[in-house]
Amino acid sequence: MSEATVNNGRRSWLITSCAMGGVGAAAVAVPFVSSFSPSERAKAAGASVEVDISKLAPGEKLTVEWRGQPIWVLRRTPEMLATLAKDEPDLADPDSDRTAYPVPPYAKNRHRSIKPEYFVGIGICPHLGCSPTDKLQVGAQPSLPDDWPGGFLCPCHGSTFDVAGRVFKNKPSPDNLPVPPHMYVSDTTLLIGEDDTAA
Repeated sequence: MSEATVNNGRRSWLITSCAMGGVGAAAVAVPFVSSFSPSERAKAAGASVEVDISKLAPGEKLTVEWRGQPIWVLRRTPEMLATLAKDEPDLADPDSDRTAYPVPPYAKNRHRSIKPEYFVGIGICPHLGCSPTDKLQVGAQPSLPDDWPGGFLCPCHGSTFDVAGRVFKNKPSPDNLPVPPHMYVSDTTLLIGEDDTAA
């Protein structure tokens, strides 16, 4: 057997070993590198949420989750919208001037929304983090005044909010219900978690 034959045999084994080692390293590296990408749960925690509002009838509210928080989308009736101006003398912050929970510029108005018909708010009371309940019916009800205009009641400590999420005076909540960043991508689709102000 010549020296050239031995070297060729060794070279073949060396190439084969290196190739198999490379395949093994790739097999180990792929799961390791992919572990650096965020999980589906982590993506969902910060991801924007699309909401179809096409079937939401006037007077109805739907709740979706964004970043672990309940987001309310209330389609207000003309009667509900008419109460907003009447409520203002009884509200603690009718113009959303307080800065603890800044309001997006497009919600710095009486109805606190882009479109007057739709209120989009975070359904968590700024007092101690309870979730208020719907009290959209007008008139006297338990824990509410006889001239109740409709809105939300936090059952934990009695804070009340109008249908724009504005807190009434002399209530434990230090602020109005927060308004999340949001925008309309079509007439029937709402995107929660993003808005045009960053563009």
